[in-house]
Amino acid sequence: MLKGKCAVVTGSTSGIGLGVAEALAAHGVNIMLNGFGNGADIEALRSRIAREHGVTVLYDGADMSQPAAIAAMMQNAAAAFGTVDILVNNAGIQFVSPVEDFPPEKWDAIIAINLVALFHTIRHTVPGMKKKKWGRIINIASAHALVASPFKSAYVAAKHGVAGLTKTIALETATFGITCNAICPGYVLTPLVEKQIPDTARARGITEAQVVSDVLLAAQPTKQFVTVEQVAALACFLASDDAASITGTLQAIDGGWTAQ
Repeated sequence: MLKGKCAVVTGSTSGIGLGVAEALAAHGVNIMLNGFGNGADIEALRSRIAREHGVTVLYDGADMSQPAAIAAMMQNAAAAFGTVDILVNNAGIQFVSPVEDFPPEKWDAIIAINLVALFHTIRHTVPGMKKKKWGRIINIASAHALVASPFKSAYVAAKHGVAGLTKTIALETATFGITCNAICPGYVLTPLVEKQIPDTARARGITEAQVVSDVLLAAQPTKQFVTVEQVAALACFLASDDAASITGTLQAIDGGWTAQ
């Protein structure tokens, strides 16, 4: 169903992005990886995914806070693959602080990478999708696109922005065979979440163990972390033809968090 399609997955050298890239590759999708990391490690990752799944895997290290770098990456992907059929906007950063102490440069960086970057990847991708009359745009948002938590003002603002952007793009592209949806995971134990645990502990004046039990998993009635594999499976479904009538939605996968 997806074999031979081509995807750009931002922030895909680790965590959710890597899981989505690997899952799409397993369905026969050619992949453009993106993200930071050790060059040798990324090359080994790129080579392994290509070898294991028999697809073409490229890498572009574009800084998602830089519009010119994003434009170059999208142009490189289109030139290499001929088209970008699937765009997965996953790159993100986080910072935890009371609003009065929130460093303005951290606010700017979070808004740039978690929200503004999506505008740039989408605007470069939509023309080719419209021409082909087929496309899938999948924005990895967060439960924080639906609800708020304290000490995460920039992240929550950005993810709420992603929700609005997703709905708008869905309406603009609805007659072109293009869908645009957001996946809203609860807490997934990725490097991004692991990194914010000590910051949250400091902000709340509690231990790191208490952050996991009383803050992170307290929000999820299942009392379990969402897994990368579960998010990746949902992304693959949204990319499929079976999901052609699903567009403009915010797909919660959060262990019941937003049901409360």
